[in-house]
Amino acid sequence: MAGDRERFSTATRLKALGEQAAARVYRASARARPQRRSRLTGRAALLALVVCSLVVALAYPMRQWVSQRSEIAEQRRQAEQARRAVEKLRDQKARWQDPAYVEQQAREHLHYIRPGETGYTVVDGSGDDGRHTKDQGAADRPWYSNLWDGVDHADAQR
Repeated sequence: MAGDRERFSTATRLKALGEQAAARVYRASARARPQRRSRLTGRAALLALVVCSLVVALAYPMRQWVSQRSEIAEQRRQAEQARRAVEKLRDQKARWQDPAYVEQQAREHLHYIRPGETGYTVVDGSGDDGRHTKDQGAADRPWYSNLWDGVDHADAQR
């Protein structure tokens, strides 16, 4: 009976009640204590998803926009070059409309002379007897020499 007494003794019952109360308090405090929440909440995840979607959706159009801007700059550069070439050609056309310029070019490049003038060929003393060597540039010789050289060359190939 001593075991029964001990079992039903006030001290034993108080001890058991104290342990039960302590367990209840611990469970209640665990529920009341805010649980450590993860840093990624539902709203943050949704925001991250929206931002990623916008980046993906805008990446291709932005790349296209940048490439088109560079193409536009290249086209403008080419248009400016073409404009300068057209201006140069207009100036050249205007010069060729002038009879004095045409005469000057004919005298210089074709070795034309006016009626009554005497044409002279100046020999530079290099030992060339009037015949043109092959290594002399075609632009340095009169046009008729180039013509006859072409005929002679074609005749030699036959």
